[in-house]
Amino acid sequence: MTEDLEEPKFKVIREYEGFEIRKYADTIQAQVASALTKEVSSSTHFREIASYIFGNNRKSQNISMTAPVHTWNKNDETLMAFTMPSKFNIEKLPKPNNDRVKLLKIEGEFIAALKFSWFSGKKRAEKLIQKLQKLIKTEGLKQTGIPKLAVYDNPMTTLPFARRNEIHIPIEWPINRQ
Repeated sequence: MTEDLEEPKFKVIREYEGFEIRKYADTIQAQVASALTKEVSSSTHFREIASYIFGNNRKSQNISMTAPVHTWNKNDETLMAFTMPSKFNIEKLPKPNNDRVKLLKIEGEFIAALKFSWFSGKKRAEKLIQKLQKLIKTEGLKQTGIPKLAVYDNPMTTLPFARRNEIHIPIEWPINRQ
């Protein structure tokens, strides 16, 4: 990656064949959501959140870009989120001028992460989500939340073979075998 962007803090808990379990720390995210029925491109969501961090906020304050950019679907909505730099707490972040940008505290969780490179389009992401779900099930783990696509590199400036992407699926940990 050409830029050295801050990423959410995590600890690798366990490595499996094809994926790993991580424990993520609490974070703050700037999120945008749109109804799944609307024709909204991911670039529209990206621009809305990028506008916020590049000064379209009540303090006209620039906020450092972080990685990854998360996208997912939930309750008939498509969502995108940027994690805010760790130096901020929710009270110190400037309020967005755009009402669609929401600032949320995100509780740390255990995540199954599957790494991949090249392109991260919708069809590929869906196939990799299914692959990770199968791996999770095979290892006797329980999915506890919605899968997310995590994109770390700028697709405009990073060659496809060098891109870093991941599928993140929340899981129950430690394993509760009954």
